[in-house]
Amino acid sequence: MAAKIDQEKCVGCEACVGSCPVGAIVMEDGKATVKEDECVSCGACAGECPSEAITVE
Repeated sequence: MAAKIDQEKCVGCEACVGSCPVGAIVMEDGKATVKEDECVSCGACAGECPSEAITVE
C-alpha cells in the first residue's frame, strides 16, 4: 500500500521528496503528494517528515 500524506499536517518542507528512493513524491500547490503507482511503501519518507504527516500501511 502506498504512503499517505495528511495534507492538513504537511508543511511543505520537501524533506520527503529528497528521501524517496524512487521519486514517488512530488510537490503540488506547496504540499507533498504521493504518486501511488510509483510508491514502493518503503517508509523512508515517513521517517523524514518533521510534522508526522506521512503514514505507510
